[in-house]
Amino acid sequence: MRSGRRQKSIQTGPDPEDPYRHQSLQEFDSKLKSFVKSSTELKFKDEEKRPLLADEKEDDEEENRKKNLSNVSIFTRILRYVRGERTMYERTIYMERSVQPKKYCPNTIKNQKYNPFTFIFVILYEQFRFFSNAYFLVVALSQFIPALQVGFLFTYVSPLAFVLLVTIVKEAYDDFKRILRDREANGQRYAKLTRNGVEAVPSSDIQVGDLIFVDKDQRVPADMVFLRTTEKNGSCFIRTDQLDGETDWKLRKAVAYTQRLASDENLIGLKAEIYAEKPKKDIYHFIGNFSRVAGEGVPTMETEGLSVENCLWTNTIVASGRVIGAVVYTGRETRSVMNTSAPESKVGLLELEINLLSKVLCVLLLIISFVEVALKGFDRNTPLVFFRFMLLFSAIIPISLRVNLDMAKIAYSVFIMKDKNIPETVVRTSTIPEELGRIDYLLSDKTGTLTQNDMIFKKLHLGSVSFSKDTLDEVQTHLENAYNEEKEKRERITSSTLSSSLGPGKTKIRRTVTTKVREAVRAIALCHNVTPVEEGKEEGQPSRRTYQASSPDEIALVQFSESVCLPLESRDINSLALKDPLGELEEYEILNIFPFTSETKRMGIILKHKVTNAITFYMKGADAVMAQIVQFNDWLEEECGNMAREGLRTLVFGKKNLTTEAYNLFTKKMNEAKSSIHDRDALVQKVIQSLETDLELLCLTGVEDKLQEDVKITLETLANAGIKVWMLTGDKVETAKCIATSARLVSRNQSMHTVTGIKTKADALAQLQTFSNLRETCLVIDGSSLAVCLENLREKFIEVACRAPCVVCCRCSPTQKAEIVKAIKELKKAKTCAIGDGGNDVSMIQAADVGVGIVGKEGKQASLAADFSINQFSYVSRLLLWHGRNSYKRSARLSQFIIHRGLIISFIQAVFSAIFYFAAIAIYNGWLIVGYSTLFTMAPVFNLVLDEDVSEEIVFKFPELYKELQKGRALSLKTFFIWTFTSIYQAGTIMILGILLFESNLVNIVSITYTALILTELLNVAFEIHKWTRFMMASEFFTLLIYLLSMLVLRSYFDLGFIFSWAFAWRVSLITFVTCLPLFFFRVIKRKLDPPSYSKLS
Repeated sequence: MRSGRRQKSIQTGPDPEDPYRHQSLQEFDSKLKSFVKSSTELKFKDEEKRPLLADEKEDDEEENRKKNLSNVSIFTRILRYVRGERTMYERTIYMERSVQPKKYCPNTIKNQKYNPFTFIFVILYEQFRFFSNAYFLVVALSQFIPALQVGFLFTYVSPLAFVLLVTIVKEAYDDFKRILRDREANGQRYAKLTRNGVEAVPSSDIQVGDLIFVDKDQRVPADMVFLRTTEKNGSCFIRTDQLDGETDWKLRKAVAYTQRLASDENLIGLKAEIYAEKPKKDIYHFIGNFSRVAGEGVPTMETEGLSVENCLWTNTIVASGRVIGAVVYTGRETRSVMNTSAPESKVGLLELEINLLSKVLCVLLLIISFVEVALKGFDRNTPLVFFRFMLLFSAIIPISLRVNLDMAKIAYSVFIMKDKNIPETVVRTSTIPEELGRIDYLLSDKTGTLTQNDMIFKKLHLGSVSFSKDTLDEVQTHLENAYNEEKEKRERITSSTLSSSLGPGKTKIRRTVTTKVREAVRAIALCHNVTPVEEGKEEGQPSRRTYQASSPDEIALVQFSESVCLPLESRDINSLALKDPLGELEEYEILNIFPFTSETKRMGIILKHKVTNAITFYMKGADAVMAQIVQFNDWLEEECGNMAREGLRTLVFGKKNLTTEAYNLFTKKMNEAKSSIHDRDALVQKVIQSLETDLELLCLTGVEDKLQEDVKITLETLANAGIKVWMLTGDKVETAKCIATSARLVSRNQSMHTVTGIKTKADALAQLQTFSNLRETCLVIDGSSLAVCLENLREKFIEVACRAPCVVCCRCSPTQKAEIVKAIKELKKAKTCAIGDGGNDVSMIQAADVGVGIVGKEGKQASLAADFSINQFSYVSRLLLWHGRNSYKRSARLSQFIIHRGLIISFIQAVFSAIFYFAAIAIYNGWLIVGYSTLFTMAPVFNLVLDEDVSEEIVFKFPELYKELQKGRALSLKTFFIWTFTSIYQAGTIMILGILLFESNLVNIVSITYTALILTELLNVAFEIHKWTRFMMASEFFTLLIYLLSMLVLRSYFDLGFIFSWAFAWRVSLITFVTCLPLFFFRVIKRKLDPPSYSKLS
């Protein structure tokens, strides 16, 4: 029966007795398909959970790359390539392979601006994008057309050719030096571990996946994962000053598994792989994994997460031991290169203003030519005549202007480098010295720029007693007494009570000053991340003890404890030891360390005394944070304020005794938090915070970061000069605030408004609104908040921040520094100067209108990339106020005078043509035109670069004079039109009087007017000079002598019989007198009625 039903149930034909049979079959078929589909999906999900094999990963990555490329159009790809944009990919490094399956960018450094194919074209474009040069090119080319020739061909071609030749040679030389520097960096050799042993390879040949050795004090050539080190504790220190600007040493840890290998050779063929996220700019974070691979390439359960602590970034320096790492990023994908913006050709504001005036002169040229043609009358030859008039008046836009300005800039550069008050200053960009005189904002790095990065312990406060610099020796006395008392007590008590009396325990001890000093100094000597090192042993020299740490503050604190006879004797990952004043070792086991972060603003350590087994939790941190953690007190806030006003960096120390049961419970919760998949960091921090309650307040310390010489005076001078100073630093908020106070960047009558932890646009807007209502308040903002403001409220932030007396930006990345500079330039149209001393300042220096690099402890990277290189920050005031003023004023006066020189000869030509029936014939030709702008006027005019309108003493006594320069009035449309009207008057006077007084000698009109013109120009120069020097006097005398002698040589232009006549002499003198004297009286009267500000001070 059962079998019959089964037989019936599997029949496929229709059953007339079952009307629902057809529907049931459909449902069954549908369910069957659904089951198959779900089973397949489940299979796929299981496949996804299964770790991919190496070959499968390669196929998967390649498929993703092709998919990404297929979604991008060919045009977009070409555009990205031209812009230098590249798609970044995450990657997996297979350590068992000597060559990785994927090709990545080469590990080359390239700072050159040109290449052999584009050099000439780029140079010509850079030159002819200026209107004046393009105009001279058209004029020069027109002289190859016979119908348009108005003079000798070399008169128009040679000046332009000379300017281009000088520029090409200069740019070629500068780029050749860049190529040599790149070649030196790319050729630096490193040891590479291969299957054939250790091979030496140049830096440019290093590829992703290579195993590279880096010795102590050697530069890391590419971004690497740290695998092994010769240091026993499996860690090393690196110097990151060329990356983030901080000279503090950073601790890096090797991958645990590879460090445990017997030798470096075991890395070859290791069945393991390293996963690395796609390249990014963030130098403070990294996400990666190290996975051991067994058998057929399936990872085991031993997978180690990698963070920034396991990475060595390019351009960092290994400070201890020898390390070996696996390269994960090379070339332009390294953190260092991604945080460095490409250099741009800098063009000064004066150049742009002259370019504008050239366009105005061109319009004037067209107007004069049109008027001449219109007065003559229009006919079929009008276009040709119009163009010939344009060529005749082409001197209105003088080509000698660019030649003279380029030579003047070279002279300014020499003056700067020869200045004995700022020794060893180097001018690397000679095209913008006049920009030094028009700076509105100075954006400065902190570490190594404003400070010497040299910390000194200044003050110790215990609540009831304070020890300053003069009384710190008393600390040692109290400490020795405390340990002697402790030793005597130890001898009196029995061994059973040793634990409670020797170390931190439950027994109540009377808190005398001596006891407080011991507990405070012990906390200072224990709560840190400092490691002592003996230097000099390898070289066979006497060993010298130094300290390695991630912060100079910590070194200063440990050096203080050493100075009072409680030195740090030794330290490794698991233990540390002190040597007490009695010469005995005090040893501790390190149970946990909670490092300092910008979020927590505190650092903690849990130690176990090896003799007493007492467990103590020590903590130090910023006063604002520690005030909520330590027990109630009535002195901490007040004393912190007092130290801050002295410019000291404060740290609060506290401690808490833990029982074994309490610590075990803490350890259990900590392990649970660390094993959590979600919100791991938050859970770990929550567990740590469970300890951070009711700590015993031990002491308050004050450490001073020594400022560079004369920093306070320099900042005060710059402020009086109307220059706003912003401090952009990668350091902590508290540190930056202390330096801003001690350097007097924030004056005594100003307060500070701190903005930190902004996450959203709404929060940023609220903070900016709050700050905008404050007066005499400086803005302090951290990097994360700054990023939100720049991304969402760029214009609002710059508008509000620029109203503040000063701005301090903390935790800034190199890119953020450059973005701030660009934002001020774009939105405020202000001139910026950036100054720094580290590799992290290069982007900022290159983005600013003027970049200044300081040669200091952080190397020469900033100095080499800057426009000006100096040795210390105080040189900036002289560079800006003195050399900046002179360069700008001199260039402005030189430019105006050369323009005037072109205008006056052009107006003489215009009057000549108008008088002689509007004939398009040159009044001066050949050597007279060439000599006018060279031999006969060049030396006196160029000597204006030696003039000083204000003495050096007054410039520094009254820095407010600089504000006048910021307005840019020395060269403006107003001054341009004054010189234009001067030229019209003098040209008209020379030509008209020449005709009236020499009516019977019109055949000699050329020699008459030309001589009067030369004498007028020499007198004009004399009237412009403020301070005469022997060079100026000599130039005036010898120029006049050369002109008189040239009359004897150029007989085709001068009739000697007429020239040496008395009639010629007195009449030319009269013309010159009438031409110059009224203008001289006009200037004298104007100076009396409206004297310039500097003349009042003089």
